[in-house]
Amino acid sequence: MAILFEEKKKIFTLETKKTAYQMMVDQYGVLLHLYYGKKINGTAEHVLTYNDRGFSGNINDTGKDRTYSLDVLAQEYPTLGTGDYRNVALVVENSDGSVWCDLRYVSHTIKEGKYSLKGLPAVYASEREAQTLEILMEDAVSKVQVKLLYGVLPEEDIITRSAVVTNGGSGKIILQKAGSACVDLIYGQYDLISFYGRHAEERMTERTRIGHTTQKIGSRRGASSHHYNPAVVVAEQNATERAGNCMGMVFVYSGNFSFEAQKDSAGLTRAVIGLNEELFAYDLESGECFTVPETILSFSTEGLGELSRHFHRCIRRNVCRGKYKEALRPVLLNSWEASYFDFNADTIHNLAKEAAGLGIDMVVMDDGWFGQRNDDNTSLGDWEVNEEKLGCTLGELIEKVTEEGVLFGIWIEPEMVSEQSELYKKHPDWALQIPGRKPVRSRNQLLLDFSRKEVRDYIFDKICVALDMGKVSYVKWDMNRSMAEVFSHATLPGRVTYDYVLGLYEFLEKLITRYPDMLIEGCSGGGGRFDAGMLYYTPQIWCSDNTDAINRLKIQYGTSFFYPVSAMGSHVSAVPNHQTGRTVSMHTRGVVAMSGTFGYELDPAKLSEEEKEAVKEQIKTFKRLGELIRTGDYYRLSSPFTEPYTAWEFISEDKKHMLVNVVITEDYGNPEVLCIKPLGMLPEAVYTEKVTGKEYTGDVLMEAGIPIYPPMEEYPAYCLEFTCK
Repeated sequence: MAILFEEKKKIFTLETKKTAYQMMVDQYGVLLHLYYGKKINGTAEHVLTYNDRGFSGNINDTGKDRTYSLDVLAQEYPTLGTGDYRNVALVVENSDGSVWCDLRYVSHTIKEGKYSLKGLPAVYASEREAQTLEILMEDAVSKVQVKLLYGVLPEEDIITRSAVVTNGGSGKIILQKAGSACVDLIYGQYDLISFYGRHAEERMTERTRIGHTTQKIGSRRGASSHHYNPAVVVAEQNATERAGNCMGMVFVYSGNFSFEAQKDSAGLTRAVIGLNEELFAYDLESGECFTVPETILSFSTEGLGELSRHFHRCIRRNVCRGKYKEALRPVLLNSWEASYFDFNADTIHNLAKEAAGLGIDMVVMDDGWFGQRNDDNTSLGDWEVNEEKLGCTLGELIEKVTEEGVLFGIWIEPEMVSEQSELYKKHPDWALQIPGRKPVRSRNQLLLDFSRKEVRDYIFDKICVALDMGKVSYVKWDMNRSMAEVFSHATLPGRVTYDYVLGLYEFLEKLITRYPDMLIEGCSGGGGRFDAGMLYYTPQIWCSDNTDAINRLKIQYGTSFFYPVSAMGSHVSAVPNHQTGRTVSMHTRGVVAMSGTFGYELDPAKLSEEEKEAVKEQIKTFKRLGELIRTGDYYRLSSPFTEPYTAWEFISEDKKHMLVNVVITEDYGNPEVLCIKPLGMLPEAVYTEKVTGKEYTGDVLMEAGIPIYPPMEEYPAYCLEFTCK
């Protein structure tokens, strides 16, 4: 049993292979948090202390007892209105205008399998793999009910949380804030590790001490954003890659989110994650319910690296779905940096010919194939094929490409409409914009109102007409602007941001249902919507529009804290790089791109014969090592933020096959010898290095390391492959 309930003490224990999570229903029916950490044998109710904390409110049930206050106690799902003045998970405006919700325990149910969420992505698992705990809470006066959902995947060391709010009263209520998870850490000093960035520099790492203030990150851009990722680590201050206690929280949602960390006056650290309360006020009539998106939790006692591997396995196995979930992805050639908008059918056909000669599996026709789309100012929403530009039908082009022995893929941006488009002329009200105000311009495009079914259905039907013209094996789904005008002609203002994302998910679900064999890659100006919610529908996401190999080291490093390599869209691009102007060797570009889905973003016809031969060898290497890279345990061996090199490792589940990659990012005269220490090997096993044939025991490599003397060249890279019998 993964979920235990001790009736006498009313204590719930959620157990995974290595961790335990405990909470208790107290004498007043309040659900208090006790513990989350290394697996324990007993119960931890003793950690709760009761003292008179001056000016901390006491619930009425306690009478004259001033030692009981929800302002200092650890809680599972704190609400506003109970005397808890810290950050809370739920804020409800009642039908009488009061802002108050006092949730007390009613009942609970333990079920086999993992709960699912209507209309929302969530971790899934079989009845053998998971259990679900449902705890029903209710406000006795307003009759607002909250069903707290806990999913436990013991072998993955994963616990998930969500909440369903139901208006059980007679009048309308408004949700002003809705979190899916709150974790109160009663003792200890903690750091927050978050992942900030911007377009072309996503998921940079930042580690700050959690002090007596609120640290808050989030997005109000309509998407999870380039600027903050909806995933965080709360780590003990001595936690490192290889040791120490740390907790991760991943919000399974692709829209506005909020995370708050706060140390209170009594030293308790509270972490709350959920929907961003800004631009959110969701009304519920009597009997209606609202589902808060899920949060995935994991705890590691063995440092940040082990925490990452928990999330990698969970997302790869229990979030991603479909044909490509456990498959090596096709190596693709994308046309964007090869030709941008300047192409016709011959251009794409020639790319296919070159691709076939190099061993590339697929050619993707990027932006510019529809309407009058010759730049990024027009035609979004007009999903008719521009046969005049192509010089043939889309079906004829697909046939030409596939006759070369390569698959065909295409780019779409379904959520957008250009002001210069036939669709906008006919239906300006289908765009999110505020009546009487001129819209904010971003690439001269607006968001379509995906909260409206008729809008989604129209775009879906138009795109399917194009996709049905031939065998389309891949779609790149893009989103290239943020939501600024939060107004809909059909949806109440406080509902727009949430209902938009639900509409997006419905569209994606219809698409993957209609085309189950088609690979979809998510994209939002590169990595602007790289989240677990999108990975439920698109098993890979374009990691960043920045294809510079050296910049990508930091981007892919930050991404790796939660997301598996199999989800990271990564390509070899031309040099000088189109984003930075940097020139890096083909070998180094390949090493970096292979730590992702792997592909090319260039015109092969412009490569030298030597470079073409290098590409052929890269593809052979990737296909040989692809399963190790995709499914192997991933170790960060150094940080590109603090070291003059970046090193990382893949090792198979049985520990018999290992790949160590190193890229040197800083040059010095008379340099020091680098010592790279791999991890996770079998200590007594004898490993053979593929190129030299030299043999080493696992413990020698892990403890003594691998010496590397940097050569006199810029940005050299190494791939060291080891096997043992």
